[in-house]
Amino acid sequence: MDVIFLFYFLILGAITGIFAGLFGIGGGGIMVPVLTFLFVQQQYPAEHLVHMALATSMAAIVPTAIASLRAHHQHNAVIWPVVMKIAPGILVGTFAGTFLASYLSAQPLAIFFSCFMAGVALQMVLNRKPHASRQLPGAIGLSSAGTGIGVISALVAIGGGTLTVPFLVWCNVSLPVAIGTSAAVGLPIALSGALGYIINGWNETNLPGYTLGYVYWPAVIAMASMSFFTAPLGAKLAHRLPIPLLKKLFALLLVGLSLQMLYTVFGHQ
Repeated sequence: MDVIFLFYFLILGAITGIFAGLFGIGGGGIMVPVLTFLFVQQQYPAEHLVHMALATSMAAIVPTAIASLRAHHQHNAVIWPVVMKIAPGILVGTFAGTFLASYLSAQPLAIFFSCFMAGVALQMVLNRKPHASRQLPGAIGLSSAGTGIGVISALVAIGGGTLTVPFLVWCNVSLPVAIGTSAAVGLPIALSGALGYIINGWNETNLPGYTLGYVYWPAVIAMASMSFFTAPLGAKLAHRLPIPLLKKLFALLLVGLSLQMLYTVFGHQ
């Protein structure tokens, strides 16, 4: 691997951590499109570009998820009984989602990712919150919701915050606690997703060196080492910068990166 790409991975991790701290969302929206582009530049197999980007992004989220979980737990913002009840569905859904992603080719994965991120960008611009219209369901209901959240999270390599937070707010959980609980849920999503992508890519013979399954470890280590330290910086900046304006700019960035990903994938098939 060229040393210059290691530098790119470090920069990507630093930027992802800052944005994650600023807006409280996972880094998949940034990491997946950029990783896809960087993997093309390294001339990695075209048919596995998106699979590798999703898997690598998911694995890189693990340390950041741990740091976020600890921070929210220290502020008593995690409803652990909810985490315990939703976690089984999260684990099963995310793990199953990696099998679905591995079955699909790069093109439909790229289309789904781009459409989903466009929806996230629209939600950030409109800033609409769901109305608290019901109470939290029981264990079966929470686990079922977790399964759906897990499947989608595996397909777009997010920690689940864009789905878990609205669901919990809809179930009459206050926003700060919903964010903290979602942060705790992000860890099983990342672990199950990374494991699933490792298993699904285990028998692939045309993957580059330094991979375990679909996970490309030089990128994981470089990105995680930077995002772990820059995410707290982003959280501090969130109290000093004009967040509404930044959210609109970030939404444009998400759309731009998603369009770039489509161009990268369809231009190299």
